Amino acid sequence: MSKAIDWERRIGRRLRLRDLHVFFAVVQSGSMAKAAAHLGITQPSVSAAIRDLEAALNVRLFDRGPQGVEPTVYGGALLKCGLAAFDDLKQGIKSIEFLSDPDTGEVRIGSSEAVMAGCIPAIIDRLARRYPRIVIHTMEGIGSSLRVALRERRIDLVVARSLPTLEEDLVAEQLFRDQLLVVAGIENRWARRRRIDLSELVDESWVLPTPDSRIGILISESFRSRGLALPSLCIASNSMILRSRLLATGRYISVLPTSFLHFGGEQPRLKVLPVTLPGIVPVTQIEKLKNRTLSPAVDRFIECARAVGRSMAVSPKPASSRAVLP
Repeated sequence: MSKAIDWERRIGRRLRLRDLHVFFAVVQSGSMAKAAAHLGITQPSVSAAIRDLEAALNVRLFDRGPQGVEPTVYGGALLKCGLAAFDDLKQGIKSIEFLSDPDTGEVRIGSSEAVMAGCIPAIIDRLARRYPRIVIHTMEGIGSSLRVALRERRIDLVVARSLPTLEEDLVAEQLFRDQLLVVAGIENRWARRRRIDLSELVDESWVLPTPDSRIGILISESFRSRGLALPSLCIASNSMILRSRLLATGRYISVLPTSFLHFGGEQPRLKVLPVTLPGIVPVTQIEKLKNRTLSPAVDRFIECARAVGRSMAVSPKPASSRAVLP
């Protein structure tokens, strides 16, 4: 029985890529001399490389003859696996080059429905205009599920409203404060009023986020902070698209974030009412894993997200409480 090869010592420490490259040249040319000429090195250097490989593997790789050399059965096996290994390595190097080029690459982001309908299209559009070869993948979900995907490295970043706590393995960067606005359709009777107190709207027909959602809870707390009863809820939905469509009928009042109205395109049938929800200014932020090296393409996305966030900071917004959620 042949002696087992010590893979750690002979392969990990003694097998060199240069020797494999020489081996491939000898197989292709069928001659040590021809391989040397092709590689631009001396024939003794080629012979030494082959000897080193045979010593590392403890087998003969070539049969020598008057017409040159032919791979042995061991040489054929090395040729097969060596070519596969070199191809994998070549593809890996191409991937590294792809990732290191800041103008190409892929970005995988996770976001909530609210943010996806607001600032995300603006960030993607800004990125696409500057770096059209970068590919964007999006995942929609809630904060906890997005953080799981982030930890499993299925996404690179989370762009969402801040949650009350941030785990130790994550780092967050604030993009902008996203004030919540009371909105109605232009045909709603309140759309013509120049001054409105929140108490006047309690008995109106509201379409709001579900009461158990984070924003639904905050809206309830806002009314309570004024000593008011909760508004009359007609429709409960966390979909801002649905809420905006229902608002356009003129029958309802709702709450939408500034980012949705700012980035969500023209909303000609909606009007922000002159009323304040006290104490609610959620923060939209980027979350990522600590100590994870991100590709240049992801860095480009973050740069565009910061620019979009700055545009929110300078855009005119109705006066509101400046308390920021944790």
